[in-house]
Amino acid sequence: MSDERNPLAIIERLQRALHPLAAPPPGEGWNKQQLIDFLPDGGRNLSPAAVLIGLIPRAAGFQVLLTRRTEGLRHHGGQISFPGGRIEPDDASPIAAALRESQEEVGLPAALAEPLGYLDPFVTITGFHVFPIVARIDAAFSPVIDPSEVAEAFETPFAYLMEPANARAYEVDYLGGKRTLIEFQYGTHRIWGATAAMLVNFRERLERS
Repeated sequence: MSDERNPLAIIERLQRALHPLAAPPPGEGWNKQQLIDFLPDGGRNLSPAAVLIGLIPRAAGFQVLLTRRTEGLRHHGGQISFPGGRIEPDDASPIAAALRESQEEVGLPAALAEPLGYLDPFVTITGFHVFPIVARIDAAFSPVIDPSEVAEAFETPFAYLMEPANARAYEVDYLGGKRTLIEFQYGTHRIWGATAAMLVNFRERLERS
């Protein structure tokens, strides 16, 4: 991306590429039909969830905030993910849920996060309908993790994750069928599954903006 080190230019592109904050984007999830044969109950009873894709301005360009989940968690233990989780009845919106979960998991105060918009809704094979929210995070933020949920919080260059050549596709056998997955390898971190797929959706929306 030619503007990868210009924060204002990136924010302007994001505002064109993302769904507006006024309401969660409609639809059943851009990938649901790809998973329909694997989803519990055929995907009829998905649980709503939200994640925060946090962009942190640094001297070398924006960094994406990622976490490594604690081993042994019921869903996606040990995997790389964005802060987030299930939308609870008391959450006013997916944005409120993503901010609450980010506070709980990595100690992000809502005052240091500026939501910018939504990516397309996404469905996970574990039965969640996920609203990904992109937000700008103040550079002063320093993670304080909850070790019961998060083993590590780290940053990965936004430009690296938006480079098509860094997204590798591969096939796996799952429940008697073939699935195509995406992965990024950044240092010792393997970013794959739902997190990688949402990043590819992010890139594709930017490319169309």
